[in-house]
Amino acid sequence: MLTSPWPEDLRPEGAPVSSRNELFIEAPPDRVWQVLIGAVDWPSLYDNAQDVRIDGGDLVLSAGAWFSWRTFGVAVRTQVIAWEPGRVLAWRGDDWKGRGCHTWLLEPEGQGTRLVTEEVQRGPVPWLGRLYLQPALLRWHQLWLEGIRGRCHG
Repeated sequence: MLTSPWPEDLRPEGAPVSSRNELFIEAPPDRVWQVLIGAVDWPSLYDNAQDVRIDGGDLVLSAGAWFSWRTFGVAVRTQVIAWEPGRVLAWRGDDWKGRGCHTWLLEPEGQGTRLVTEEVQRGPVPWLGRLYLQPALLRWHQLWLEGIRGRCHG
């Protein structure tokens, strides 16, 4: 099993907000990966992602890419910090309100892929909003996984 590429300051242990979701997708990791890195297309499969823009005008994420988007109604700027094609993707965002890291692990399983997504948030806003954010992340990330599965099968 793969381990998540957590930055030292954003490990899940003791974080006020930490979520983990997973879903089996009947598609090979390479297919799931292509859907996952197509960030500008996220709004069509995940309603909680809007206005996704990758610096330089790219349509897909790449190692070290910076991208801006809106999620949970908040504008965020994030950078890809882990990139292993077909296996691991992670990005990080930091500002005065809080900081967070979102990881994706693609684990081959039979003829398909187990897709695992985790997020950790720390800082003043995550701490204050933890009672809302924790269940909201779990619910929305499950919908994101289902959207990816739907696109892989479509």
